[in-house]
Amino acid sequence: MRSKVTIVLLFLNVVLFYYIFHYEKARLDERAVMEARKRVYGPEVATIDSITRTQNGLTIKLERKEGKGETWWLTQPYEWPADPYAVNRMLSELQFLEHDTSFTVAEMLKSGQTLAEYGLEKPSITLTFTSAGKSYVSKIGDNTEIANRLYLLSPDGDRIHVVKRSLADSVGVPLDVLRSKSVFTIPVFEVRSMNVQTPTLKVRLQRDANARWSLEAPISARANKSKVEVTINALTDGLKANDFPDLSASDLERTGLNAPSLSITLEGNLRRETLLLGNPVPSKSNSIPSTSPTGGTSNKTQEYYAKMENKSVVFTVPISHDLIEDLRNAQDTLRDPHMLDFDIPTVTAISLGAPNEIGLTLQQLVSGTPQWQVVVRLSGQAPLTNQADTAIVDELLQKLRLLSKTEYLSDAPTASQLENWGFNRPEREITLNLSSGGGPKRTDASTITLQIGVGQEKGVAFARTTDARFVYQILPDILDATPVIARHYRQRLLRTLPEGARIQGLSLTERESGKPIYVKQLSETQNTWVLAVANESEARRKAIGALLTNLHTLRAKEFTADLFNPDHADTRDGPRPWKYRLDLNFAFPSGDTSAQNPTSTLFLTERFGGNTQVAGTDEFGGAVFEITQELLDAIFTLTYREKNDPGTPASAITPADSTTPIQTEPALPSPSAKP
Repeated sequence: MRSKVTIVLLFLNVVLFYYIFHYEKARLDERAVMEARKRVYGPEVATIDSITRTQNGLTIKLERKEGKGETWWLTQPYEWPADPYAVNRMLSELQFLEHDTSFTVAEMLKSGQTLAEYGLEKPSITLTFTSAGKSYVSKIGDNTEIANRLYLLSPDGDRIHVVKRSLADSVGVPLDVLRSKSVFTIPVFEVRSMNVQTPTLKVRLQRDANARWSLEAPISARANKSKVEVTINALTDGLKANDFPDLSASDLERTGLNAPSLSITLEGNLRRETLLLGNPVPSKSNSIPSTSPTGGTSNKTQEYYAKMENKSVVFTVPISHDLIEDLRNAQDTLRDPHMLDFDIPTVTAISLGAPNEIGLTLQQLVSGTPQWQVVVRLSGQAPLTNQADTAIVDELLQKLRLLSKTEYLSDAPTASQLENWGFNRPEREITLNLSSGGGPKRTDASTITLQIGVGQEKGVAFARTTDARFVYQILPDILDATPVIARHYRQRLLRTLPEGARIQGLSLTERESGKPIYVKQLSETQNTWVLAVANESEARRKAIGALLTNLHTLRAKEFTADLFNPDHADTRDGPRPWKYRLDLNFAFPSGDTSAQNPTSTLFLTERFGGNTQVAGTDEFGGAVFEITQELLDAIFTLTYREKNDPGTPASAITPADSTTPIQTEPALPSPSAKP
């Protein structure tokens, strides 16, 4: 029984779906037929390739140019790119144009009326379009008496349609709306090269496969990528045709276009466009402010007569003074101002040389790692090496990478000029070894050598690379940033005690008399520094805390000598006697097999120069260096302030981080705190 019911239900569903399918299909077909009957034009409007409009005695023709990216162009009254939005609006209106009602011309004539009564004998607009090689002519007549509609005579001349007013609004737009405002049609991302030519100079810029720009004429040099792209963007998106004056043949002479003052050529994919600039438009010189992206005025513009090469139409275009100057001086303004072209990770060695100085080399310990060493090669001796400070090497590379000109001096200097600029004996010669790169066309290992000269004029320096003749003027700051002194690049971090190690005792004494200033040794009862200094004043506790922290991780602020002398300190201000001696002993975790010395001794000068105190030791291969401010303040508290100025507030003498934990121990507490 259930099987029979199921079969009956299935049969009814099939019948129902069959009925719905045929009913809906018929209804949809009927709707399509009704819509097709209301459409004024047939499928030919889908493939329109030209449109001609005659209105008020002026004929305008639009043509599709498939060879130019399938864009639309005005070809009459002159050749010019058409505005895509205006053309698309016109095409859309024709494709979906429907009538409210229609009647045949024969019916109209039978009723005793004529085409003239509908404005169709001499139409206000005659519209002709071609599709698949066939022409279709429509005439737009008068407005209807009611409902604000228009009369339209069909292309075959047999039927009059009553259509919406939007048809005339779309196809009857003024010429200045139909034409594109942009001067160049090549989009910025497609531009592969740019030529800028004045009556005396031609500059060519080329973009390679890696999107890097270079100057190819009149010299071969790197171009300023961001500046070039901003300039091209200002040409493709910023230049707008302002006016199309009706000029006679005699007027062309005063436009200056017979001998252009500037021509700009952009090349894209298998196409090129050249803009010719003539004389300024006299009545509009310096009168049009250009708007900056932020909404203000950036600089005034000047309007010039212009035309596109191989086209006769003359137009005017406003151009900012800055853009004109950049184009007229493209050889300088679009050139890369940086002296060196390299990527920092590719540098494997840096060699520094100077007159009367022993050269040195900074080289990576292992290629591709951030570890560097300083190498000094003395005649007849084995090279002297020290670990280099990575931060200082990175800072040096950054300064070299950003080194820029202040002025271009010469692209072809004479021998006398080179001598005057100091290149017969460069003040600095810097060579970079690169694993790859060093220019837009270099992929293998290479070197770049920078020479810096100084002349008689103070406050300036001159630079060039040995593989090019260009000479630039630069700021002399780079000389201070590249001293040919090995200790300048030496690793500042001298000691970091291993985990679990601690300072077991310290002794600060006057060197000559041996008088103790501060002596403390941890014991069984006072086995932490918290307990050992519990009875000290607050100022001394904070000073001892900062002292222990900075001795646990000992860092030099700056090295002042290459060799340690136990008799005196060699400082920037000359020799100074050692004033104090600081002795330390360490406790290491049991089983530690490191080569750390259980004791350490530092010699110290007296504080001088305000915030300067020098330390020296024969450890670390010998080191003489200025100590950090935190360590200086801590020692100064123990040697002077607590004794001579006990009333000084502790906050005035405590380093900013003196209350931080002392490596493996907490910060030293106040006297009232419990151990």
